Amino acid sequence: MERLKIEDTYLLTPAVHEDDRGAFLEWYRADRLSDLAGHDLRLAQANCSVSRRGVLRGVHFADVPPGQAKYVTCVSGSVLDVTVDIRVGSPTFGMWQAVELDDRTRRGVYIGEGVGHAFMALSDRATVVYMCSEPYNPAGEHGLHPLDPDLGIEWPADVEPLLSPKDATAPTLAEARDKGMLPLYEDCLAHYAGLRAARGAGAGVAHTQ
Repeated sequence: MERLKIEDTYLLTPAVHEDDRGAFLEWYRADRLSDLAGHDLRLAQANCSVSRRGVLRGVHFADVPPGQAKYVTCVSGSVLDVTVDIRVGSPTFGMWQAVELDDRTRRGVYIGEGVGHAFMALSDRATVVYMCSEPYNPAGEHGLHPLDPDLGIEWPADVEPLLSPKDATAPTLAEARDKGMLPLYEDCLAHYAGLRAARGAGAGVAHTQ
């Protein structure tokens, strides 16, 4: 696992063991992620998204607290997965990073609470699965327009983006900030600190038993 340039996002590149029968890999390791993030990823919901080429989902995010951390991988086909730092006050506010996830490298991305997330299907059909730290809460879920020129995400030029009506009418980063929709970096830091404290307290209890 390695840290990405946006704080609280990580990339897992697993060892894929292949032979004439097929392949085997560990697509998620809770212990390694916890060591990097400093806290556990609570599994509250697991989603599966199937998209045809060009489908663009995001940029999605949730109110913090509690936010919604995600661990994302592509089990069939390929997608361009993008994280966006939308935490107001963050030193990398407005920065984005793209990573290709596919059924060959089997890489996965962890996205911490408060970080925006989007992906575009690059193959004719792509299946993405992701684990979430909190269940879906419509009242606390929001989105930004993924084609916002101020964000400047470099989506593939040879793929025509297909957006849902909700994503196509989502506000820009500037509009969302003006409306007070975006998470605050200080709130995110406080939330992360609480998760780390809870992990430490749990380890202390386990140690004394």
